[in-house]
Amino acid sequence: QVQLVESGGGLVQAGESLRLSCAASGRPVRGYTMGWFRQAPGKDREFVSAITWIATYYADSVKGRFTISRDDAKNTVFLQMNSLKPEDTAVYYCAGTLGFNSTNYRIATKQRYWGQGTQVTVSS
Repeated sequence: QVQLVESGGGLVQAGESLRLSCAASGRPVRGYTMGWFRQAPGKDREFVSAITWIATYYADSVKGRFTISRDDAKNTVFLQMNSLKPEDTAVYYCAGTLGFNSTNYRIATKQRYWGQGTQVTVSS
């Protein structure tokens, strides 16, 4: 089992930055595809970004503004969010799945492990 705990959310103004962290425990997540998803009120959970051991992936809506990274020595994944917009407001969830599938990495229902989420609110 893998436990994921997100942190770093908060209330910021448009144009500001936040850095989310996802701390994993239970087993090393080296070899896992780790991702970030988000869910706004009344909307489905959507893909934001993912990282494997050799590649990163981004939703078009965040490309160029968000950067995902991982520190396997610390079993932690990060999401640096710059130039935040009000439409980025959502609960952000960390997810992890062993291995990589070129289709499933961006599908919420295909993720194996989830964190509890952290709220990000961007005011205009």
